[in-house]
Amino acid sequence: MANLPIDSVLDELHGALASHSGVVLIAAPGAGKTTRVPLSLLDAPWLDGRKIVMLEPRRLAARSAARFMARSLGESVGATVGYRVRLDTQVGPKTRIEVVTEGVLTRMLQSDPALEDVGLLIFDEFHERNLQADLGLALSLETQSVLREDLRLLVMSATLEAEPVAQLLGGAPVVTSEGRSFPVETRYLARPADGRIEPAAAR
Repeated sequence: MANLPIDSVLDELHGALASHSGVVLIAAPGAGKTTRVPLSLLDAPWLDGRKIVMLEPRRLAARSAARFMARSLGESVGATVGYRVRLDTQVGPKTRIEVVTEGVLTRMLQSDPALEDVGLLIFDEFHERNLQADLGLALSLETQSVLREDLRLLVMSATLEAEPVAQLLGGAPVVTSEGRSFPVETRYLARPADGRIEPAAAR
C-alpha cells in the first residue's frame, strides 16, 4: 500500500484516541484521512470489537470511500466495510466500518441513542458545515455525556479552525498532518502563443 502523508501521524492519533474521548484531526486534502484512518483503527483495544461509523457529507463520497476501503482489504462492499445512504444500504453481519450520510446518522442516534455496538464516530470533512452535521455532533456529545462515556468522537477536516471544535469536545487534543509539498518551476514562453493557449502550454 502506498505511503500517504497521514501515515506519519497515525501513531499519535492512536495514542490520542486511547486516552481521550474526543480528538480533532487536521489533514490536507489528499492526505489519506478518509480511507486510511478507519482501517488503521479497526484493531484498537479500546474499540473492543465494536463498529466504527464515519459520517460523510455526500452520498457519492460515502459510497466511494467505502468501496476504496473494501478494495484495500481485498473484499466487496458489505463485508468488513459497508455504507448506508438514502435509499441504498450495503452492510452485512460482519461489517465493522459503516460510512453513512448525515441524515442516516441522525436517524441512528434517534432510534438507538446509546449506540451500543459503536465504539467510534468519525465526522469527516467537518468544515463542510451544515445543520445535519452539527445536529449529529450535538446528539453524539449528548450520548457520550449521558449514556456512553466510552464512546469516542473523532472530527476530521482539511481546513477547519481546530481550537473551537477541540473545546467543544471538552479540550480534545489536536493531531495535525502537515501533508507534502513539491518544488514548482515556473517557465515562460519566449514569445506570445499563436492562437489558443492550451496547445502551446501542452507543447
